[in-house]
Amino acid sequence: MIIEALLAFTLASSMLVFGVPDRYAGKLATGLSAVPLLGSLWMWSEFSSDGNALLADDTVAFGNTVDWFRFTFDTYEWTLQWNVGVDGVSLPLLVLATVLTTLALVSSWTPIDGRQSQFYGLMLLMETALIGVFTTLDFLLWFVFWEAVLIPMYFLIAIWGGPRRKYAAIKFLLYTNLASLVMFVGMFALIFGLGDAISTLGFAEIAQALRGGELSGFAGMEPDTLRLFAFVLLFLGFAVKVPVVPFHTWLPDAHVQAPTPVSVMLAGVLLKMGTYALLRFNFTMLPDVARANAELIAAIGVFSVIYGALLALAQRDLKRIVAYSSISSMGYVILGLVAFSPHGMGGATFQMVSHGLISGLMFMAVGVIYNATHTRMVGDMSGLADRMPYAVGILLVGAFGYMGLPLMSGFAAEVLIFIGAFESTVIGGAPLFTAAAMFGIVIVAGYLLWAMQRTLFGEFAVETDYEIGRAPLHDIAPMFVLIALIIALGVQPDIIYETIQNAVNPLNDPLALVVDLGGELR
Repeated sequence: MIIEALLAFTLASSMLVFGVPDRYAGKLATGLSAVPLLGSLWMWSEFSSDGNALLADDTVAFGNTVDWFRFTFDTYEWTLQWNVGVDGVSLPLLVLATVLTTLALVSSWTPIDGRQSQFYGLMLLMETALIGVFTTLDFLLWFVFWEAVLIPMYFLIAIWGGPRRKYAAIKFLLYTNLASLVMFVGMFALIFGLGDAISTLGFAEIAQALRGGELSGFAGMEPDTLRLFAFVLLFLGFAVKVPVVPFHTWLPDAHVQAPTPVSVMLAGVLLKMGTYALLRFNFTMLPDVARANAELIAAIGVFSVIYGALLALAQRDLKRIVAYSSISSMGYVILGLVAFSPHGMGGATFQMVSHGLISGLMFMAVGVIYNATHTRMVGDMSGLADRMPYAVGILLVGAFGYMGLPLMSGFAAEVLIFIGAFESTVIGGAPLFTAAAMFGIVIVAGYLLWAMQRTLFGEFAVETDYEIGRAPLHDIAPMFVLIALIIALGVQPDIIYETIQNAVNPLNDPLALVVDLGGELR
């Protein structure tokens, strides 16, 4: 019942914070957020399950399943369930969500000075939905949490964002809502195609039925056509959330207009919802389709790496630079997933956690600099290292983490992905795809070093009337926590990597591949 307790407590905390005076909201919300953080860390300390929750029921940890009600549609009937649990894929992301929420709340104390009870209440409401996304194992229940994340994020951008906040919030909502509709259609096409082969909408039952060749035709489509149709719709729906080029245009606008703590959550956790869903649905439930189109998917991933890095190279706003860096980093995740190799899939999942920490660190550092200078434009400031040594040093650490400096988590994640992609037997021409993706690191180093040199070093000059000095301790402390985590995972990846590999290895087992209707292994 630990998952239910986390959901109930976080939801109740958000309601409580909504009702308190503004002057108490920030500290109260931060203190309350420590409870789900400690709860997720306790779950990590007690976690001992091996395997993937979608492929074997006995691999679900902290699980609980309760029949809810019978749902009938036309000739179809299913039992809807309260079905929650975690495995080695979802638990690291759950911990990431709770860690970043608490740190983002601390980083909010300086920039958020109006309607604070509403801001902090929405942040905790978003954390509730995120916990649900990473712990739910029933499709309809999961979809409710998936959509619920959008509501607080929309208001957080639209109310506390920059001058074009309403445009950015509406664009974010339209893109992600339309994507959810596309994904929903694709998933229910599969569910209808399975017919009587499933009695619930549990992830495990759907995945095992699909991999066992139980899919029949639907709406005039043969099973193979239906698989491809559903795969494309699911991929498109999740690609917007990741985001994958060319569905990325909402992200820079959302980041630039969002306040710093919201950017931390958007880049650190919300983008991982897309890659997590791709792994759960496209690459676990429909692996045969993914393998058959591996080269195309790998090309999409590599193109996102290169194009995202080139876009970042052309930016002058520090927030836009970090935002486009996220697009590039998520391209590596796509490449690792489609490799269908132990280090490919394991490295991709490790990269989700690593990028969440590094991007959170970068946005916090940029936010601290903006709080002092009231500008993010590279050409408007220089020589900040002498005036803000801690913030500048932290920003450099984050930049080197993005560039893959050894002994940092970014290096471990990228090396694992490159090894996994290079050794892939699924991607034709895997070494060429890997080499192209590795070139992205050169571009990343180029634009980050250029931006750091222009803004942090040289003669001090800032086009602002504000006095610039050292950032307050409560702005710096969360970033030191992130640095410690980034270095810890870089020095000892097995803190989480062994657990991740135990969950993704069954996806690479040739004997676990889908069986088609003729009984022939794909």
